[in-house]
Amino acid sequence: MLQFILSGLAIGSVYGLIGMALAISFYVTRVINFAQGQIMMAAIMLTATISSAGYPAWAAVILGIASSCVIAVLSYIIAVRPILAFDRFGFGWLVSTLGFAVILENAAAYFWGPTSRPFPPILNNYSFSIGNAVLTGQQILAIIVALVFAGTFELVRRRTLYGKLGVAVATDPDMASAIGGNTTAVAIAAFAISGLFAGVAGILIGPSTFANPYLGSTYGISGFIAMMIGGGTEKPLSAMFGGLLLGVLANGANALIDSQASDWFPFLVLVVILIVTPRGLFSSGGFSFFRLIGRTR
Repeated sequence: MLQFILSGLAIGSVYGLIGMALAISFYVTRVINFAQGQIMMAAIMLTATISSAGYPAWAAVILGIASSCVIAVLSYIIAVRPILAFDRFGFGWLVSTLGFAVILENAAAYFWGPTSRPFPPILNNYSFSIGNAVLTGQQILAIIVALVFAGTFELVRRRTLYGKLGVAVATDPDMASAIGGNTTAVAIAAFAISGLFAGVAGILIGPSTFANPYLGSTYGISGFIAMMIGGGTEKPLSAMFGGLLLGVLANGANALIDSQASDWFPFLVLVVILIVTPRGLFSSGGFSFFRLIGRTR
């Protein structure tokens, strides 16, 4: 029991980071960047490539995370901002961000090839006993880093000028702009931070898997489910709680139902939760998913 709970928290930490990446961009711009999984994939691929070229793992990690921030900003400039300028209340961004994801995935497959390549182990070769459970150093690192990132973002959101400006932009971008707020700069910063979270998620999961151009879709979907379960559309921190819960439930389903249950079980959990509480489990004032898909001009 303890083993699959702790293992579930480890993978759930990665889901939570991706969910927070999605929630942070939505929090400011009301846009869900569906390329977030592919942004994470780019960080994994670049890190693996630099490391395999003989450079130190720490340098590869830094450059990989930096690349995810840059790509996330490019996704805003290329796939989001022009659409919002044309129709801020429409859903053109859904198609454009999905298109950006497809382009990024196919570009990675063309550049690196469709086959998997090894990722630097970092702490994956070390193991530690916790009670009757055994976790790798990488799993422990994932849990710690995810909680630190989630807590730090929440402090920034609540207690800094940028956090308050982000709230203002999310609530009423026109009013925020009228009082002198640079809404474009805030949106770019939000996308850069979301790229940071996605890149870190990639570095944390990379040692447990292979670097592959096609892994972004799987983790992007899991991150989206984590965001919706937690109610992270208004409180990004809730996406982390959703991710942790999703990881434990999916890991438990693998152990108790079938080894492939994690492929479909998260969708079942999402449907049940959206029916019972459309705003998510951990957000009393969240933005209802049904309100999102039913939004009109």
